[in-house]
Amino acid sequence: MPALLKPSELVRQLSEHVIGQEAAKKTLAVAIYAHFRRMAASPSLDSVELTKSNILLIGPTGTGKTLLCETLARILDLPFVTADATSLAQTQFVGDEIEAILHRLLDRAGGDLALAQRGIVFVDEVDKLKAVGGDQRGTSGESVQHALLKIMEGAPVRLKDGRHIDTTHILFICGGAFVGLENILTKTHSFGFISTGSGDDQQILERLNARIKPTDLLEFGLIPEFAGRLPIVARLQDLSLEMLIRIMTEPKNAIAKQFAAMLRSDGVELRIEAEVYHQIAELAIEYKAGARSLRGIFEEMMTDVLYAVPDNPAIRQVTIRSLFEPAELTLGSP
Repeated sequence: MPALLKPSELVRQLSEHVIGQEAAKKTLAVAIYAHFRRMAASPSLDSVELTKSNILLIGPTGTGKTLLCETLARILDLPFVTADATSLAQTQFVGDEIEAILHRLLDRAGGDLALAQRGIVFVDEVDKLKAVGGDQRGTSGESVQHALLKIMEGAPVRLKDGRHIDTTHILFICGGAFVGLENILTKTHSFGFISTGSGDDQQILERLNARIKPTDLLEFGLIPEFAGRLPIVARLQDLSLEMLIRIMTEPKNAIAKQFAAMLRSDGVELRIEAEVYHQIAELAIEYKAGARSLRGIFEEMMTDVLYAVPDNPAIRQVTIRSLFEPAELTLGSP
């Protein structure tokens, strides 16, 4: 098992790859730290039983839920798999699908069972595990919640090859947009009676009002047992124009850096004016898909450039001044 990183170090490393979402990073880092502290300790510490706390990430699409989980797994050097709750709800054989998820985790661990049993599973779109357009929960969605309960709590699961994988120390992180939850929070949260005489008091009040309670998740459509297995809730906010621009340029593997490195290997310098990033970010906001639409827009912008460069070794510089104008190609000596 890798050396245990302090929450502050986890946040620092996450910030190299994920822009913004500072509150969610902090919550996630503390939860991960506590989880691995429990794993490193004996089954009980000072006669106190240490139980696992799985995590729920709530935020609009494209705000970085999957990226946060992938990055955490990479930092911790642990196997990581994603699953789609909607797909689970559409199958008649939920148990087989869950077993397949754990088998993929074992594959990601290179067949190392002990390593797989310390991995991370991200189940996305758990907010879809309820009836759509009504108050009644869908049977299939509720059955998936029940099926996930056992492995989230910790249980040996028999795989098709005869081996058993123990999910006790596998960390389950669930995610979803939870559209409509904000309306529930507006109705159920009112901590205005708390004294707010200082700045610290106001911050506490705001945090309490933003906190999602298990009863909010129940009203939304999760069953009590499932909501109870997700005691740690982190909320991700919509990405602003500025954050979208930073996502394209600042992280270690930012898309602008990727294309610049690709062209540099051909001896070509890539220059992109600041206005271009602004235009791409505005389109991404219009598409309402968060950071997910950035790559598609960027790739489309670079298509003509990547088509032209291989055919003309004399190109030494590419300058893009607007998303809506052709790139300028500067020639030089081959």
